[in-house]
Amino acid sequence: MAEGNPLGALLAQQGLLSRERLDEALAEQADSGEPLPRILIDRGFVNEVDLVRTLATQVGLDFVDLSEVSVDASVATMVPEALARKYQALPIYWQDERLVVAIADPSNVLAVDDIRALTGADVRMVVATQGQLAELIDRYHRLDDEVDTVAQEAADELGDADDITNLGDVIEDAPIVKFVNLLITQAVSDRASDIHVEPGEGDLRIRFRIDGVLHEVMHSPRSIQNGVISRLKVMAEIDIAERRLPQDGRISLTVGGKPIDLRVATLPTVHGEKVVMRILDKGQALLTLDELGFLPESLERYSASYTKPYGTILVTGPTGSGKSTTLYATLNILNEVHRNIITIEDPVEYRLSGINQIQVHPRAGLTFAKALRSILRADPDIILLGEIRDRDTAIIGIEAALTGHLVLSTLHTNSAASTPLRLVEMGVEPFLVTSALDCVLAQRLARRLCDRCKEAYQPTESELVEAGWPIDDLGDGDWPTLHRRVGCSSCGRTGYRGRFAIHEVMLMTEEIKRMVIERRSTEDLQKTAVMHGMLTLREDGLRKVAAGQTSLEEVFRVVA
Repeated sequence: MAEGNPLGALLAQQGLLSRERLDEALAEQADSGEPLPRILIDRGFVNEVDLVRTLATQVGLDFVDLSEVSVDASVATMVPEALARKYQALPIYWQDERLVVAIADPSNVLAVDDIRALTGADVRMVVATQGQLAELIDRYHRLDDEVDTVAQEAADELGDADDITNLGDVIEDAPIVKFVNLLITQAVSDRASDIHVEPGEGDLRIRFRIDGVLHEVMHSPRSIQNGVISRLKVMAEIDIAERRLPQDGRISLTVGGKPIDLRVATLPTVHGEKVVMRILDKGQALLTLDELGFLPESLERYSASYTKPYGTILVTGPTGSGKSTTLYATLNILNEVHRNIITIEDPVEYRLSGINQIQVHPRAGLTFAKALRSILRADPDIILLGEIRDRDTAIIGIEAALTGHLVLSTLHTNSAASTPLRLVEMGVEPFLVTSALDCVLAQRLARRLCDRCKEAYQPTESELVEAGWPIDDLGDGDWPTLHRRVGCSSCGRTGYRGRFAIHEVMLMTEEIKRMVIERRSTEDLQKTAVMHGMLTLREDGLRKVAAGQTSLEEVFRVVA
């Protein structure tokens, strides 16, 4: 049987498939009538890349790994989306005045003829995997045409944006519903953390925050503004008639089979209500501390604190620096059946199994301070306080740590060393700070270099000196090999894909406690903490640069 199948024989000849497995697959093909390549992949007999590479060899065409190819965006959209999906084919660039088209099935002569006729170009076909082609078609035909069409349909139906007589009809209008669904789906597909829907004087602007940086996605007709915003408010179960005050809500839905929560905030502006949606991927709440980017020595210092039965641990940094994610990862470790864990948050970002989570409600009188006083009577072992915002919250939290509880919280400070003095400035007595505070973890989020396209280079001495690199530790000419961003189809041309945290972990040693009581400066505390083994944010970042995880420019962007 094997000898009668050229593709199977070639796979077997190259050692990618045993004769026994090939015979098994051919027998299944005879029974089911399915294509042999599909059976081989589904049964796990051969991986898709090896099979397609062999298929390309068989028909005398080149194979391309699309994750390593620079695709020309202007070329990729020369074939309409419907045709690209039908034939699983996409133009990727020009080469010697010929249009290079990647295709999953090179034997499809009709596809080649149609693409040649449509583009009017001399076409050269190359072979790629179906999975990579599907991903590229999604990327280059994403929202653009479909959302523009849907937005225009909605605009045509709605007419004048300021003259909406029946709001109920508008928010259930099919094009508006479809537009909002496409927007959310594309944001999740693009790994966005936030969606900004911003009314302007003449249009509605949509932006996504991806890996911490805002990217403009599209501009839509202003006439759909009220319909889109009202639809989002209905989904978030907030008052659609109230347009003068900021409001908060939450949307829970499933995108691509994955449960997603959206935290929705509206903000009145001169051109209408702006809506910002924070995408809360529940998988993020299940990350481990190892996955957050801790260096081994920093993780060891931090672990020594959260494994103690009492004390206060503060995670500090600006908004969007991953503080909540770090605290949730810590709780996941501590979440055992013999511990009573209670959290007080505003808002509750991720719902965690086995943990009692409280949402503060200031309008109803449930503030951080009041909730904290109440839960101390609920026999907690561990308390997570979403944020220390004022003197009352700080004092109650510290008193909880002094009475035998482990308290985890966040604070907005620029460094670990400035945190104890910030508490003193808030009105907490220095002796209380030193008695209760055990560890301060400061962090920032840096973008991770794309593994597929990052480029190695040798830095100059001046670059290393400017970066604060420990030059004295290097031998003559023993410069480190660093990496910089390039940009490819895999990372959306940014050169970065994903993020990790940069940390500094300050333990409250006896000497640092004495300095806090003496109200010594932040600079003095920093020097002493470094003497006691603390890596600063910059030092932590430079170690990750040396490991090829990120670039110097990215560390400079997030660390002063």
